[in-house]
Amino acid sequence: MKKILILNGGPRMHNNTAKLLASAGEGAVSAGASTETIDLYKLNFTDCRSCLACKNKKMAVPWKCYWRDCLTETLQKVYEADAIIIGSPIFFGEPTGVVRSFMVRSTFPALSYDDYQSTFPGKIDVAVILTMNADQNYYDKHYKSHMEEYFQPFHYLNGTTEILTSFDTLQVPDYSRYRMASWDEAKKKAHHAEQFPKDLQAAFELGRRLASRQ
Repeated sequence: MKKILILNGGPRMHNNTAKLLASAGEGAVSAGASTETIDLYKLNFTDCRSCLACKNKKMAVPWKCYWRDCLTETLQKVYEADAIIIGSPIFFGEPTGVVRSFMVRSTFPALSYDDYQSTFPGKIDVAVILTMNADQNYYDKHYKSHMEEYFQPFHYLNGTTEILTSFDTLQVPDYSRYRMASWDEAKKKAHHAEQFPKDLQAAFELGRRLASRQ
């Protein structure tokens, strides 16, 4: 049975990103995989401390992050997984800070400074789910190539890396309560009603595809 680890890198535990991740998990389970979901915002951890323990010749496992904090247990689950699905909203044109920190902690140890190859002996496929206010035209013009480059470090886990996007998302149920006059609430809700079910289905198919991959 394949193990798929689902990581919510958004601060909201029940909103767009979390819902898409849940649908991806359902797809994975439908294909026979086991899943576990972890909310990264519930963990107290830092980015890489540059301790370089993973590069020390005395360490028997060069691809492991040796810094111990609340991410340590999650990283061990990453090393044992067949695939991970990580989700993040886009803030200021970037994934959340916890996603960046997780990515560095899970991939930098595997980067060899001898030959810049991966020392990780396994193979972990990675799927990234991104949610954003931007529409697809804006994403394709300003974000797409950057996101593809941004998540390149996951290649040090020796698997495939793919990105699923959800555009023009509904931020809040009542826009009148917030200083958000740039968006038309009626249009936002109409788009959400039509498009988000399709995004959920795409996430479901993503999870099923990862679980079925040989």
